[in-house]
Amino acid sequence: MELSLYDSHAHLTSSDLFDQIDGVLERSQKAGVSAIVNICTDAVSLERGLQLSKRYPWVHNAAAVHPHDAEKEGENLFPIVSLHARQGVLVAVGETGLDYHYHHSTPDIQQSFLRKHLQLALACGLPVIIHCREAFSDFFKILDSEYVVDGKHGPGVLHCFTGTAAEAEQVLQRGWHLSLGGIVTFKKSVEMRDIARMIPLERLLIETDAPFLAPQSKRGKPNEPAYLVETAEVIAAVKGLTLADLAKITSQNAQKLFS
Repeated sequence: MELSLYDSHAHLTSSDLFDQIDGVLERSQKAGVSAIVNICTDAVSLERGLQLSKRYPWVHNAAAVHPHDAEKEGENLFPIVSLHARQGVLVAVGETGLDYHYHHSTPDIQQSFLRKHLQLALACGLPVIIHCREAFSDFFKILDSEYVVDGKHGPGVLHCFTGTAAEAEQVLQRGWHLSLGGIVTFKKSVEMRDIARMIPLERLLIETDAPFLAPQSKRGKPNEPAYLVETAEVIAAVKGLTLADLAKITSQNAQKLFS
């Protein structure tokens, strides 16, 4: 059975990868990656992404103001993201969210832009891709107040999930997906593998977050979508599945979410 993996989160048009993008994508296809969501967090990476998807139709784009950049970039970037979301050229709004671990932007400003992104996603019928670190209480409050229609939460995914099992359960209770990346392969990431075991198959996505967080055998190197295979192998073993079956299920999940 031919492998078909879906990398639900990679920064292909960031300065770290874009200079070598043709080689990156060639290696991705050889490894069995058949679709990628490219995450754009500034005007340059978004314009690159739109051009890239014309050359590689299996590369799809999402865009948003990253919580780290909300204070510095938000006012200029959000109108650009909004325009492209309304034009129908994005498959998701993201990554947006909250990050209280670092202090690049104040919590108030991060929360303001998270609300704007959630409202934009609802207006455009798009899912959201969320970055959340040490801010789950505020995130859930905002999600429950801004992203519910007729008693049901809009669609979304917590990308590169590194929270607790209790936080994962709260995400699942809202009907959302959880995406796991290279961290699940790290030798000390026992809790993350336990969380991988508990996530229902129909709610599971996989990602690289390239060029960040390369899996165990590639630690210290820039990550790229071809390395998704290692993450998928670890999760498949945890779930008691073949690699091909895990690839098929997570690809179908991503296709449905990002339709």
